Amino acid sequence: MNANDDAMLKVMTRIADALEKLGAPPKPPALTHGHIAYIWNTNPDRFQPIEKIKHIPLLLLKGIDHQADALYTNTLRFAERLPANNALLWGARGTGKSSLVKAVHAEIAKKHRLNLIEIHREDLASLPRLLQCLSGESARRFIVFCDDLAFEAAETSYKSLKAVLEGGIEGKPDNVIFYATSNRRHLMARDMIENERSSDINPSEAVEEKVSLSDRFGLWLGFHSIDQDTYLAMIDAYADALGLAVKPKQREALHHDALEWAITRGSRSGRVAWQFITDAAADAKLQINLGQSKLG
Repeated sequence: MNANDDAMLKVMTRIADALEKLGAPPKPPALTHGHIAYIWNTNPDRFQPIEKIKHIPLLLLKGIDHQADALYTNTLRFAERLPANNALLWGARGTGKSSLVKAVHAEIAKKHRLNLIEIHREDLASLPRLLQCLSGESARRFIVFCDDLAFEAAETSYKSLKAVLEGGIEGKPDNVIFYATSNRRHLMARDMIENERSSDINPSEAVEEKVSLSDRFGLWLGFHSIDQDTYLAMIDAYADALGLAVKPKQREALHHDALEWAITRGSRSGRVAWQFITDAAADAKLQINLGQSKLG
């Protein structure tokens, strides 16, 4: 082989190597160790590690005792490798749905190797790829969490979720459970249901296909508006944790201001209570950044 042939062979080898790399499927993203939570991002697929989840301790979540007990029990079973259900937390805004998921995870993760992975609703089409990555981590347990899950007209990503939850051939890995929160019990707006009934050739079947998605969740937990006593109990729990308004007259004034705050917001909820306490703590020059205070 002469020098020209040798040079040509090297060029062709480099071209072949480059083409092979271009044609090879991308490697699945690596899941780092030493983190308690991740956010799943796409384009490209990757896990964004979270060092510490901002959460409110489970004991401070008031007015949702039944929901808290049910979700805690279900999650503990899963962490202990027992049968457990996918969970849908639905109901009024600001009533503690996502706060409960994070609080339960934080409590159980103290003793069990349990990771929380958040997936955004707009990335649900990538859910099969995410589960494929997690299936290779059999020693770890994962809660895949989608906050504020709902579907609008003409969306089809719900089909991917439906197949993963129960209907697909492969389903989801044994080390994964799916939790979602939604303001809608059936994950679709009422007018969407009515439109399907009125316009589809086979309206009952079309509606059933979408509504049946919520049936794939074995655990349904409803969250509803709270009464004044429960709202004030939330205020007291936060105030006690912060050492805020410890004297009776101070507490009475705090209640008065909290009720006035709720009136200006037009509702009573856990979110409104937390927003009020944030404001009251600022007035008292208290630090309540989650993860850095008594509430962390």
